[in-house]
Amino acid sequence: MVCAAAPAGWASFASVHCVEGAPADDPPTRLERAKGSDTVRAAGVASAQLIANVLALVTTVILARALGTADYGELARMMSVLGILIVPASSLQVAAARDTTLGKLGVGGHAAASLNHWVFRVFVLTAFTLAICVVLREPIAHLLQVSQPWAAALVFPSGVFWLALALQRGVLLGVGGYRDVGVSLVAEQVFRLLFGLVAALLGADVGIIFFCSVPLATIPAIAVTWWLARRRLGPSDHGPARSRLRALAFRNPVPVAGLTLFAIVQNADVIAVGHFFGTTLSGAYAQAAVAAKGIIWVSIGLGLYLLPEAAREAAAGVNPRHLLGKTSGLLMLVGLPVLAVFTLVPGTVLQLVFGDMAQLASDALPWLTAAMCFLALTYLALQYLLALGRRAFLVVLATAAVLVPVVVALRDSTLVSVSVGLLILDLVLAAVMLAMSLLGRVDRDRAIGADDAEALAVAEASATAEAAIP
Repeated sequence: MVCAAAPAGWASFASVHCVEGAPADDPPTRLERAKGSDTVRAAGVASAQLIANVLALVTTVILARALGTADYGELARMMSVLGILIVPASSLQVAAARDTTLGKLGVGGHAAASLNHWVFRVFVLTAFTLAICVVLREPIAHLLQVSQPWAAALVFPSGVFWLALALQRGVLLGVGGYRDVGVSLVAEQVFRLLFGLVAALLGADVGIIFFCSVPLATIPAIAVTWWLARRRLGPSDHGPARSRLRALAFRNPVPVAGLTLFAIVQNADVIAVGHFFGTTLSGAYAQAAVAAKGIIWVSIGLGLYLLPEAAREAAAGVNPRHLLGKTSGLLMLVGLPVLAVFTLVPGTVLQLVFGDMAQLASDALPWLTAAMCFLALTYLALQYLLALGRRAFLVVLATAAVLVPVVVALRDSTLVSVSVGLLILDLVLAAVMLAMSLLGRVDRDRAIGADDAEALAVAEASATAEAAIP
């Protein structure tokens, strides 16, 4: 009997096919096994995400320079809300991948039928959300401190619309379409860059630029991903959906809540500052926040390693705390030199990257960067606690999310006071989260599966990275 085992990975549960009397082939080399493994293909998705992040950053810098500091503040506030909305949407990507992997959607045309049903529901939900936001456009514009109510009305529908893209990627991941997902990630940012750049070159205002670079650019991204899914799944058999969209929404409640709260902590300051400072100062603060949040990207990359490895060791009965210490140390190796540069020449950095009036936030940049270093440590602690199946940390993150706008409200007339307040808050938050990570008992029965951890790490990396770029 000769058995050929499929490679194990979160997106394809290994199945063993045995053929009686078949001649034994030469065993594959380690390199050949690695090239065909799901782990390597998943690493390709991570590489595509890195490219997409770079494109997103390029888009941000180009639009910031084209709009100027004052108008960029409005765009940053809209993008910050969008970043928060994208995080829970990505949880459905994980659930869709899981259901596809387990065969709950069927195969081929059956899976395509379920996906089409989900996407149609998302389109209906987007239209419903848009109708409500159009009616409430004035209050929403006041909440976001956006001068164009019609543009503010597009923010929440854009977040719902993006859910269609997440569901498509989830199904593709579930059938092993790692390369297709990588193409989708890069294509989305290419469309955002091109559409936003064209609008900026034509002298469009902030509302038109948001429309072109977000909802309009998402349409071709969905079309490209639909074509990739159809090529892999085949045409829909038009059968009934085997897994309802409502059921998907409740698959991963703890990671969804934790990551959404983290996104609020990460972005609420940019929104709140718009209520207490003028357009130019709030825009300069948003530009400084983009620079300071670079360290969050490093923590996202480390989290891709920490979450599945900690889950794997905890499930095996091994204490994984050394992994949290190792990743935290690596984070500081990057964060401390960045903090030193931003402390020594903050004005030069901001003027070089963003131009215009960005240097108005130069005094705040070192404090804000230090705050983001502690927030990055919080992210690693969050990954660790998710791996161990903990829940109590949600109370801590919810408290911090409420306190961010309070800290901004207690400021004086300077951006430095806001940044110092956030530094104190993020320092306390990181200390509490790390204490919960290191002092709690490791229970192997509560740890999430390594396969689920890998799926979660890939999806949340995409969402958290986008949330880090207002």
